[in-house]
Amino acid sequence: MAVDYAVIVVYLAGMLAMGWWGMRRTKSKSEFLVAGRRLGPWMYSGTMAAIVLGGASTIGGVGLGYKHGLSGAWMVLTIGLGLLALSIFFSARIARLKVYTVSEMLDLRYGGRAGIISGVVMWAYTLMLAVTSTIAYATIFDVLFDVNRTVAIVLGGTIVVAYSTLGGMWSITLTDMVQFVVKTIGVLLLLLPIAVVKAGGFSEMKAQLPTEYFDPLGIGGETIFTYVLIYTFGMLIGQDIWQRVFTARSDSTARWGGTVAGTYCLVYAIAGAVIGTAAKVMYPDLASADAAFATIVKDELPMGVRGLVLAAALAAVMSTSSGALIACATVANNDIWSRLRGAVVRDGGGGEPHDEVKGNRAFILIMGIAVILIAIALNDVVEALTVAYNLLVGGLLVPILGGLLWRRGTAAGALAAVCVGGVAVIGLMAVYGILANQPIYYGLLASLAVYVVVSLATPPTDAAVLAAWRERLAGRDSSPSGASTTSPSAASTTSSSGV
Repeated sequence: MAVDYAVIVVYLAGMLAMGWWGMRRTKSKSEFLVAGRRLGPWMYSGTMAAIVLGGASTIGGVGLGYKHGLSGAWMVLTIGLGLLALSIFFSARIARLKVYTVSEMLDLRYGGRAGIISGVVMWAYTLMLAVTSTIAYATIFDVLFDVNRTVAIVLGGTIVVAYSTLGGMWSITLTDMVQFVVKTIGVLLLLLPIAVVKAGGFSEMKAQLPTEYFDPLGIGGETIFTYVLIYTFGMLIGQDIWQRVFTARSDSTARWGGTVAGTYCLVYAIAGAVIGTAAKVMYPDLASADAAFATIVKDELPMGVRGLVLAAALAAVMSTSSGALIACATVANNDIWSRLRGAVVRDGGGGEPHDEVKGNRAFILIMGIAVILIAIALNDVVEALTVAYNLLVGGLLVPILGGLLWRRGTAAGALAAVCVGGVAVIGLMAVYGILANQPIYYGLLASLAVYVVVSLATPPTDAAVLAAWRERLAGRDSSPSGASTTSPSAASTTSSSGV
């Protein structure tokens, strides 16, 4: 394993070096949180693909392939479809808003202050997403170094927290590009063909496995529908995804760069399912489907290649973990803490004083320590991730998409949708169970119904607020640094019912 260890150590050292380089480059809030909004198509595509394809997509995707065959690709396919929908239909408008968080978008659309409640929902989602990614280090480092779970989480989490805290989005962007390349080589170009060959080729795989392993819909229509609700819609509204959209230097970069990343996700989904199917042929009696990735890597790959593929898995986990961490810290600082202390800074451009960087850096460090501690205490990754996405989709999907698509939506309707959807999802998870489908079905319907009814029953959003919103969407905002153009009178009339 000496060669494999060397590959991993070089990779981890490189991540820390890029964090140090990013720290020297980051001089403003805009650079720290959204890479100065300067990423071109190549870097944007790579980093976007890196953040959405994490440990769940890599280790979990192979596990689903092991359990269900080719239809196990559906979870990651729905992630790719969500990214494609976001990129084609919404990303250009989102990028033109020049904001830092989803709550700031709600602020602009509905008038007044977005308030703490939407920020808390988004914060809970990003926190749990970071936690689940951090837990995944245990699987990888156990294969690498045979260390216990706590040490693995602390080791992997500390490296991510270190480079994220040092350089913010610039460091994360640079490390994500490396992670994207490593992941492409390790999973698509090495592990995929090696797994198929070791399993005896597709003809042998078909001969050894039941026919349902090769049925594209074998996982079940209800499961696919639930994946669409949770992951496709989750891609449309997550702070971690939007924060990457904010890094694009132009509308076309956001649209076409995201389309390339979404297409890459579709390829990655199929690759993971095929690898899992091959693992089922070689190891038909594994105790856990999620052990398929680690088992095939450990037992079937030659030294050096094994280290690179494990580095690819580590890259997948780190990219999602770092993206979720900076999103969590950004929401905690800008949408919660700033509002609690009554000093909300509502702008969208650069030129902020350097202490803005220090404040956001401190929040990344604090949130990073919290994530590591929660990850050590928590055992069930699937349940934590399900809670996170149920809260996100059930509470925020309707007011966000409603704000983008329906002019008649109001602040009162949005607030009601967040509260009713969030409470409904939590209550239904308590009744039906965390992993049940009913909470997201009924929670989303309740949120939609309340949004429409309350919006129609309350006065329309102030014309000045809507006019300012349309200017921002069109990229014609004339205020300094993209500051909010909501009129004081409009803000005062709606802030009491802000989202």
